[in-house]
Amino acid sequence: MDAALDLRGDLDAARDGDPTAFDRLVAPLHRELHAHCYRMLGSVHDADDALQDALLRAWRAVGRFEGRSALRSWLYTVTTRTCLDLVEARGRRALPMDLGPSSSEPVLDDAPVEVAWLTPYPDAALAVEERESVELAFVAALQHLPGNQRAALLLFEVLGFSAAEIATTMDTSTASVNSALQRARRIVAEKVPPVSQARTLADLDDARLRAVVAGYASALEQGDADRLVALLTEDVTWSMPPLPGWYAGRGPVEAFTRAVPLGSCGTWRTVVTSANGQPAVALYLCGPAVSPPDDGSYRAWSITVLTLRGERIADLTSFLGTEHFAAAGLPLVLD
Repeated sequence: MDAALDLRGDLDAARDGDPTAFDRLVAPLHRELHAHCYRMLGSVHDADDALQDALLRAWRAVGRFEGRSALRSWLYTVTTRTCLDLVEARGRRALPMDLGPSSSEPVLDDAPVEVAWLTPYPDAALAVEERESVELAFVAALQHLPGNQRAALLLFEVLGFSAAEIATTMDTSTASVNSALQRARRIVAEKVPPVSQARTLADLDDARLRAVVAGYASALEQGDADRLVALLTEDVTWSMPPLPGWYAGRGPVEAFTRAVPLGSCGTWRTVVTSANGQPAVALYLCGPAVSPPDDGSYRAWSITVLTLRGERIADLTSFLGTEHFAAAGLPLVLD
């Protein structure tokens, strides 16, 4: 009862123009609203912008909030509409697989491409049960949906809104929401593996999971291509946004591994982490590819998100760029 009274008191104060009271109202929902923005937009940077804009819109409109719906539902309405505006303005996020076929031979002169790339999501703040909804394959599949279908699917399947509530949020009819849901489910089902990473990881005990992740990390550090390749499925894929090239199948991935990360880049150090509800490895490089190349330090290079199938790695997505380290709270240089 006291909590309900505090909420009502903060709501009344916020309506009267108290920004501190408004901050107290929205603070408990900040994390889940940010995750919703990321699922909608596929980018941590865009999610930051969207949530900031949404909360500003909510602050300006809180005086007109009549309490006919729960505060959480109202904030999701404001946030979803803000994200839909950004989807319209910025388009969808991509992975290299969306741009063209895989490379059969190592590409040594691959150069970054100016594309709106999907980015990894630091998941340390998310509850375990929330991490499945930010898995890489799911968020990537969402990017193939129009904004209205993306919003309807997330509000219904992830957040538990009814079709009628979604219709109110999106200012449309229940029939239109049901139609959007049907189309969205069909497209997502075609692109998302039938077994989620949450289920795959749950079926592995902690020791076996640690062995796979540590095996990948130590194989890179020790320059052991044979050991690394032994961890992969036959149909493994490896991509490195913002580089457009990607590799499919153990043979091409092995050739790339020997020629580039273990052949011409330098030496590696690793930090095991997580992203998108999946195991991940932060890679630090010392060698000719970094600048300055000869100071002996290991500098942030990429965060590689691992997708597992059983006890093997079925996909490696290496997100290149120091901005991903900053978002994850990881250092940019290792001693």
